[in-house]
Amino acid sequence: MKRLLLLFCLLIASGLRAAGPGAAAPGSAREQLDHFSAGLNTLHAQFEQTVISSDGAVEDSNSGQVWLSRPQLFRWEYGGDFPELVVADGKHVWIYDITLEQVTVREQSNAAADSPLILLTDPGRLDEQFEVREVGEATDLQLLELRSRSADTDFERVLLGLRGDVLELMIMEDAFGLRTELRFREVERNPAIDPQKFVFEPPAGIDVIGAPNANGGG
Repeated sequence: MKRLLLLFCLLIASGLRAAGPGAAAPGSAREQLDHFSAGLNTLHAQFEQTVISSDGAVEDSNSGQVWLSRPQLFRWEYGGDFPELVVADGKHVWIYDITLEQVTVREQSNAAADSPLILLTDPGRLDEQFEVREVGEATDLQLLELRSRSADTDFERVLLGLRGDVLELMIMEDAFGLRTELRFREVERNPAIDPQKFVFEPPAGIDVIGAPNANGGG
């Protein structure tokens, strides 16, 4: 499930531009998404995450905060009983499971290459790769639905919820009915972020799994 969240980070950090052919209707979810992403260079937000199984049971809930910087940098901090840190430095993605005292690292390009979500950074291909549909309004949010046109995908549907030109909700559903809901609050657009937020050095004595020549500086 962390992988889906990783794909979300790659999406936002790469620019999240969703403008497709033609003009979006005023006040529509697509227009609000365009406004949200226009001029977006950095972002900081608090989040709450809920993972729900196909039978409606809550499998996991967590909260934390995320920092993003275009074009490829992000830091995602999970709190709770099983804290975790995910850092992308532009070359590698580092996933640090603090409880297990274990770090997993992989090439950032490989982490993004198999995700249709990353195509949202290419406005001309959005409608080519996705069925994009305005869903309407629910709980004061304007909803936009994305369904991949490819059968080879990690998810069945992505639902974006926007209010006042701010992305507040993202729901990802996979082929097995597992649903991950991300709700964002205290969203800051273009804050000043310390570059060290996007640097990761594995702590001494921690097991590192993955690219053998990777290091914190990339």
